[in-house]
Amino acid sequence: MILGIHHVTAITSDGQKSIDFYAGLLGLRVVKVTVNFDDPGSYHLYFGDASGSPGSIVTFFVWPGAHRGRVGNGQVVATTFAVPSGSLVYWMDRLQHASVVTTSSTRFGKGVLRFADFDGLILELIESGDTRHPWSKGGVDEARAIRGIDGVTLGVEASEHTARLLTETLAFKASDVESNRSRFETAGSNGNRIDVLCQPGASHGAMGAGVVHHVAIRVADDPTELSWRHTLTSEGYNVSPVMDRTYFHSIYFREKGGVLFEIATDQPGMSVDEPSESIGTSLRLPPGVEKFRAELKGHLPQLKLPGGEVIP
Repeated sequence: MILGIHHVTAITSDGQKSIDFYAGLLGLRVVKVTVNFDDPGSYHLYFGDASGSPGSIVTFFVWPGAHRGRVGNGQVVATTFAVPSGSLVYWMDRLQHASVVTTSSTRFGKGVLRFADFDGLILELIESGDTRHPWSKGGVDEARAIRGIDGVTLGVEASEHTARLLTETLAFKASDVESNRSRFETAGSNGNRIDVLCQPGASHGAMGAGVVHHVAIRVADDPTELSWRHTLTSEGYNVSPVMDRTYFHSIYFREKGGVLFEIATDQPGMSVDEPSESIGTSLRLPPGVEKFRAELKGHLPQLKLPGGEVIP
């Protein structure tokens, strides 16, 4: 069974600005400072709740000085975080005080606040009854703090193939339609939504800073992931082998609308290589890269946590 969203991975041009924005401004916890497993010469940063639990995580490939990407069809065009009902005024004030431009709207009867980070990555806050516990030390009152990812919006030229994947293959349920936006949900109650925005004639997206690279959906364990790999390959999808990402195991495939999906396991989790109370406070390297630590530390730019502590 698909349990919902596991994480969203995007591209940023500046690791320190990402820490300042997502941890310092949005109040998320830095839950992992590591390197891109496919490109160890660059950082991979994770932000989420206190434990970095699946469904709370947004991650960034750090490409210093990268050109601005183009948001468009074949991509996740917005990542939406859940916040408590009645908290959008607080967030509007907080963001605007930081010179972040916001726009307000209503979607499926709930208030939505839309804005972008310094790279132009489109983010949203949506009022929700989400009961997940937020990170309590991020400088945001717990009564208003981000609970986790509520869902994502996919931009596609035509929605039929994407809708068929979600409903007939991945067992999401079509739950609502509003204009050119169709909503699909898994059985869970939090972080379980994927909206599909049908945008005929819109530009196709291009990779770069401020663009989502892929969206990961959750499964409980390795046998379930292998079962999904079999299902997807039998339906003609080109699916990667299982890849060990230390904190979860992953397979990747691109759906017919162009969006890159990952299926990630809930286990082993963010505390597999460092104590849970100190996750995100030091550079963690995968086993095969650990021997290059000194070289990498000389190459990678120094990063600081929101309190000013240097990440060793």
